[in-house]
Order: sequence, then structure tokens, then C-alpha cells
Amino acid sequence: MYKAKVTSKGQITIPAGVRDAMGLRPGERVVFWEGEDGEFVVRRVGSILEMAGCLAGCEGPKSDAEMNEQLAAYAGALDEATKSAAQAVPDGEAA
Repeated sequence: MYKAKVTSKGQITIPAGVRDAMGLRPGERVVFWEGEDGEFVVRRVGSILEMAGCLAGCEGPKSDAEMNEQLAAYAGALDEATKSAAQAVPDGEAA
């Protein structure tokens, strides 16, 4: 279980174990979004360079929609690969 403290400026330090699990390096960015159950999820923001070659070997898409579908599938696979196993700590629970 990992915890972080929010400073008076609204900043947190991501615990080393979480940074390691997510493959975060200094200067990289993360994104937060609210899940369906109201909990927030944090994900590493990858570089566009990580998409290089993602369509190699694929038959060329015949429309923008098909290209978007192929890119979304690849981005989803990258997202799955970077998910952290860290669990949220409910308010009031001790570590």
C-alpha cells in the first residue's frame, strides 16, 4: 500500500514503488481521471514516439475511422501494459 501527502501548494511526491511500477522517470507526466466509481486513476502519459511502427504489417486502413480504431487498440494495449497494481487507500484506514 502506498500513501502520499498533499502539500499546501497541492503537490504530492509519488512513492518510489509506484514510480518504479509505472516506469516513471523524472520529467515525465501523468494524467488523472475519475473512474465510474468516483475513484481517480493515474496513468503515465506516453510519448508519441512510442506509437512509431504500431501499424507496421497491418493492411492500410481504408478510412479515418479504421485508422482511429487501429490506433485506439494499440494505445489501449500500451495503457494495459503501464497500469499500476497500486491500490487506493480508503479514507480513515491506516497503512
